[in-house]
Amino acid sequence: MGSFVITKRTNGEFQFNLKAGNGQTILASEGYSSKTSCENGIESVRTNSQNDARFDRKTSTNGKHFFNLKASNGQIIGSSEMYESASSRENGIESVKTNAPDAKVNDQTA
Repeated sequence: MGSFVITKRTNGEFQFNLKAGNGQTILASEGYSSKTSCENGIESVRTNSQNDARFDRKTSTNGKHFFNLKASNGQIIGSSEMYESASSRENGIESVKTNAPDAKVNDQTA
């Protein structure tokens, strides 16, 4: 089972990473000024990850593949790591869809 890990950056912002059951990070958030906003971001991932149209599939300038998960307003909620192939990117998207809805929250800032 996956988990959302909330941490605090050195600049004081909160962020979360969605980790798969094996501990690998599959989605990383932006920085949030408050923990409440970060927690709202997690809820947005839970909701939006179930809609395939919310995954924006991209290829970087160096040919690596990645995706952004967007909210209904088009704002990026989280970004993936870089993948060697488009099929690996698709596996990453499937992992987010599978893990996000029931992932526990691990707040490491408390």
